[in-house]
Amino acid sequence: MKGESLHNHFLIAMPAMTDPNFARTVMLLCEHNEQGAMGLVINRPIDLQLLDVFSEVGIDADHAHDRETTVYFGGPVQTNRGFVVHEPAGHWDSTLRLGESLGITTSRDVLQAIAEQRGPDRYLVTLGYAGWSPGQLEREIAENSWLHCPADRAILFETPAEQRWQAAALLVGVDLATLSGQAGHA
Repeated sequence: MKGESLHNHFLIAMPAMTDPNFARTVMLLCEHNEQGAMGLVINRPIDLQLLDVFSEVGIDADHAHDRETTVYFGGPVQTNRGFVVHEPAGHWDSTLRLGESLGITTSRDVLQAIAEQRGPDRYLVTLGYAGWSPGQLEREIAENSWLHCPADRAILFETPAEQRWQAAALLVGVDLATLSGQAGHA
């Protein structure tokens, strides 16, 4: 695994994952390099709507059609920091590009555009992120805590949140319902 970047991949928690922040999650890996890794959980809705985020950052959302869009728990680090995963990547103030069409933006301008119905075609809003120190993610993968595969836009934007964990695992041919919750090595 050394030298192989998992940037723009899904991390899929194995059934034995007991950490309550990550059990049964799918993570979009945004960065992965020699300094460590950073990702966003994409399948854990929280009890907030986009209207709440608009209100928090002072955006008038009276005419926004997507005010009731669900917001997701992105991870346990900086849970007051928002991330908008979107397609197309566009040209926002602070966007990290993942491949040709996918972007992750942390600047207010993308939220303003969404409220004004001129934002990206598809998006998902998360609060917080997950981070790994150098080598930590590689160790967790070696310990069978995570599966990984290239990110899939249909799972990210079209699959209902409660089905994303199983759907992502099926991309690598794994039916999580048939796996034991016990970790181990053969």
